[in-house]
Amino acid sequence: MPNYRHERINDATAQTLSVIIGEVKDPRISENFVSITGAEVSHDLKYAKIYWSALGADDENKKEIVKGLKSAAPFMRRRLAEELNLRITPELNFSFDTSIQHGAHISSLLKSIEIREESGEDEKKD
Repeated sequence: MPNYRHERINDATAQTLSVIIGEVKDPRISENFVSITGAEVSHDLKYAKIYWSALGADDENKKEIVKGLKSAAPFMRRRLAEELNLRITPELNFSFDTSIQHGAHISSLLKSIEIREESGEDEKKD
């Protein structure tokens, strides 16, 4: 399969699941702000690794969300099959996306360096 087609399938899967997750009635998902951040579908279309994140979720809450996602996976897979016209609907495997937390950590480090440089420049001016 050409690479551009695979990228389009990944993007379409992530976008479609972002809408479908709003339809899930499981309180472990609906009570938390769970969002789909990306998808990696295998080239044979049998498996999809779905990346998700939740605002303000601690470790205990993440475990409950994972349980909710696993129990809602058959529903989401069926809805995905209805929305996307693929030969095979991939099996959904969920993985927590740490890129948002990683980006926030890098941003805070850069901010602290900026503050140190500003305070160091002030000392040099005196």
